[in-house]
Amino acid sequence: MKMSDQKIQTFNDKEEDTHGNPETNDISENAPASFPVDEAIEDNSTLVPADEKAAPQVGMMDHDPNTSVSGEADPNDVHPGTTEETTEVANIHAQTETYTQDSSVPENVYSAGETTAVVTSFKPASPEEKSATATVKVMLLPDGYVMTVAFAIGLTTDNLKEHFTTELKIPPNVLQITFNGDVVEDSKTLMDLGVRPHGTIQLEMFSTDPQNYPIKPIKPQQEYNMPDVITVRVQKDADTYQDVVVEIERTTQRKAFLGGYRHKITGLEFHHAGVQTISKKRPDNGIEKFCRNTQTVREKSQHQQVTYTTSTQMTKIGCYVSNTTDKLISPGEYFTADEYHNRRLKAVIVIQTYARRWHAIRLVKQLSHDRMVRLDWEKKEEQRKKKEKEDRLKREYERRMHPKTKEDFDLLYHALEKWRQEELEDINATLTGAERKAALCALLEQETQLIASIGRHKLDANEEIIKNSVQAFLEKCSEPKKWKAFDDKITEMDTQYTIRARELKDIYATINMKHLTQDERLDVLLTLKHTVKEHKCKLTEDIVELIDREADLLMRGVKESNLEGLRKRISTLFLQYIKTPTFNPEVARLLKVPQDPSLLHKNIYFCPGCRRYLRSTEFSLTANSRTTGRCHQCNKLDNVARQREDLNKYKNMLTQLRQAEAEYDKKAKIAFLLQDQDLQYLLRVIWATQSALSAWDDLYDLVMVRWNKYVEWSPWNCILLTKEEAATHLKLDNVEQAYGVVFIRKVKHKHTLAKKYFSQIPTMAQFLHSRDSQPAAPGNDLLVTKPAVTQA
Repeated sequence: MKMSDQKIQTFNDKEEDTHGNPETNDISENAPASFPVDEAIEDNSTLVPADEKAAPQVGMMDHDPNTSVSGEADPNDVHPGTTEETTEVANIHAQTETYTQDSSVPENVYSAGETTAVVTSFKPASPEEKSATATVKVMLLPDGYVMTVAFAIGLTTDNLKEHFTTELKIPPNVLQITFNGDVVEDSKTLMDLGVRPHGTIQLEMFSTDPQNYPIKPIKPQQEYNMPDVITVRVQKDADTYQDVVVEIERTTQRKAFLGGYRHKITGLEFHHAGVQTISKKRPDNGIEKFCRNTQTVREKSQHQQVTYTTSTQMTKIGCYVSNTTDKLISPGEYFTADEYHNRRLKAVIVIQTYARRWHAIRLVKQLSHDRMVRLDWEKKEEQRKKKEKEDRLKREYERRMHPKTKEDFDLLYHALEKWRQEELEDINATLTGAERKAALCALLEQETQLIASIGRHKLDANEEIIKNSVQAFLEKCSEPKKWKAFDDKITEMDTQYTIRARELKDIYATINMKHLTQDERLDVLLTLKHTVKEHKCKLTEDIVELIDREADLLMRGVKESNLEGLRKRISTLFLQYIKTPTFNPEVARLLKVPQDPSLLHKNIYFCPGCRRYLRSTEFSLTANSRTTGRCHQCNKLDNVARQREDLNKYKNMLTQLRQAEAEYDKKAKIAFLLQDQDLQYLLRVIWATQSALSAWDDLYDLVMVRWNKYVEWSPWNCILLTKEEAATHLKLDNVEQAYGVVFIRKVKHKHTLAKKYFSQIPTMAQFLHSRDSQPAAPGNDLLVTKPAVTQA
C-alpha cells in the first residue's frame, strides 16, 4: 500500500516503543490517546512527594476521542478512494504532532492497539509547534520531591538545567537529568523525548556531587498558591470529555480600573474585570519616533448651539393670537460697507491719538522723575564729599593743635616744610640783595620757633605715650593664657607666673595713685616693702631705702609737692624690678633684649647713626645695599630734619588696598609685601599722583585697584582712579574691549615701568615669572622694600 511519498507497513505483533517506553500503547476504542491527568498540576515552586502523587504515564500521542485507533478501522472514517489501512494511518498521522527522528532507531514506530505503524519520514517541526509548552514534572532525588513547571518543548534539557539552577542554587554542570533510567544529553529537546504540545512528561534529577552540592527541597510559598498550569476537562459531546492543559500567565503590570457598581444596601463594590493577557507590543521597525507632550497642546473652549425647530403663528379664522406684547420697529438709517469702515477708521485714529498722548505724557513724567532723582543724587554726593573733606580738615587741624602720635607729628613737620617752601618761593620771587637775606634770616628764626614749639608738644605727648605703653606692657604681662577650643570658645588659664605679674601690676598702679591720705600711703609703702624684701639685691635695697625715707618724711609732715621726685624714683625702680625676669618670670617673653647672652650674636647689627646694636627688624635694607645702614629711628630723625615727608596718606591707601585684596582672595601676597615708600614711588613717579581717566590729583579721593580684576593686584596689574571711577571699572568684564587703544597702551607702558623698577627686589622679582601671580609664600627674606627716591 502506498500513501503519497510515505511507506506504511502493518504488523500484528507488538513491538517496543521507539522512545524507550517498553510498554505497549494499547488504546481502546473509547479511550483517548493521551492519559488523563487526575491530579492538579502543582506550581513550579511546590514540592509533591513521589509516594503521595505518582506521575502519570506519558502518552505517546493524542487524538480525537471520536476517532477509532483500534486494530480495525472505523467504517465512518474511510475516505473515498482509500483503503482501510490508509485511512487508519492517515488518522494517526493527522492527530500526531511532528517529531524529530531518533538517530539510534532506523524508523519510528507508533502502536495503536494490535496495529503498529512505521513511518520512515516526517514533516519538519514548525516554529509554532516548537514554541508550544508542555507540563514537565521533575523528581528530585534522593528525597523524591516533585517540581512541576510549564516548559517549551523546543528547548533543550540544558535550558531546563539552567532554570532549576536558579531555583536550587546549584551549578548546572553538577545537575544530571534522567528519563526512564537513561541519562538525557544536554542537547536533547523535549520533542526528542516524545513530548507533544500540551503533553506531560516526568524526569528525574540528581546531583553528581551530593556532598558539596546536595539538592534541598524548596519550601512552598504559603501566601500564593496559584499554579502555573491547570488541567481543564472540556465536554465535547453528550458522553465525551477531553482534558486540556491550560498555562497561566502571571502579568506584572497593574490592571486598569474600569469602573464598576456599588450595592446601595450593603455598600459592596463590584469592579469590572480586565483581561489577564498582556497587551502585545508593537514591533520595532528601527525608525526613531518622537511624540509631542500633551502639555504643549493649547486648549480652548468653544460654545456650540444645536439647531431646534421653531414656528410662528398668525391670526386666522379659528385662531386668535394676542398682539399686546408686540413691539413696533421702525427702520434705521442705512449705510454702506465703505461708510461703516470709514467710521471704524476714524474711531481707531481717535483711540491711537489719545493712547500716544498718554504714552508721551507718561514718558515725559518718567524722564522728569529720573532727572530729579539724578540731580538729587548729585547734590547729596556733592554734600557728602564736602562734608567728608570738612571732617578731614577738621581732624587734621585737631591733630596739628593737639598732636599725640607719631603720625600727628609727621603731619606737623610736613605742614612746616610746606609753609617754609611757600615762604621761600615768595621771598625769592619778590626780594633781592640785602632784603632777601634779612627775610631769609627772619624765616629761619620763625622756623626755629615753630620747631621748638613742636618739640615741647612732643615731650608732653611722649609722657602720655610712655605711660600708656607701660600700662599696656603690664596688662599684657599679667593676662592669663588663652587658647581656642574646637567649638571656637576661648579658654583662659592662670599660672603662678601670671598671678605674680598681676600682683605686681596692682602694686605699681597703687603706688602711682594720687590724692591718698597719709595712712593709705603708708599702707601702700609697707605692702611694697614686704614685696621687694622677698629678694635681696642692690635694686631691692635701694627701693627699701627710698620707702623708709618717704615714710620718715611723711611722719615729719612734709608736703606732697616736695615728695613728687622721691615718689617718681620709687615708681621707676619698682618698674625696673617688675621688668627683671628673676623677680617676675612672666616678663621674660616680652623683653626685646634676650636674657641669654648667646642669643645676642644672632640677627644683631650695629647702627652707625645712633651707635647702638639693634635687631635686624630695626633696619631698612635697600635692593642693592651691602651694609645694614641706619636704623628706622635714625631715618625718621633724618626725615624730620631734611625732607619732612608725610607718609600717612600712602599708609592709609595701602591699608585700603590690602583690605580690598583680602576680600578678593585670602591668598593674596603682593599687596602685603609693599611698604609705604614703595607705594609712594608707584603713585608719584609712575602714575604722577593723578587719576588715569580724569587726572584728578586729590590723593584722598584716589584708590589703587586691579587693571584686570581676575588677576591678583600687583604694581604691573593696577590703575590709579577715583573712588567713583574705580567702582565702575571693577564692573567691566573685559577691559580690552571697554577702553580705547591709546589709553590701553598708556596703561601698559606704566605697567612696564613698574616691572622694571620692582624687578630689582628679589622677593618681588619671583612674582614676575609666575603665570597667575600666585607663587609660594616667601621665606624670611629681609630684602623686600626698596626706598623711593623723590624730590621735595
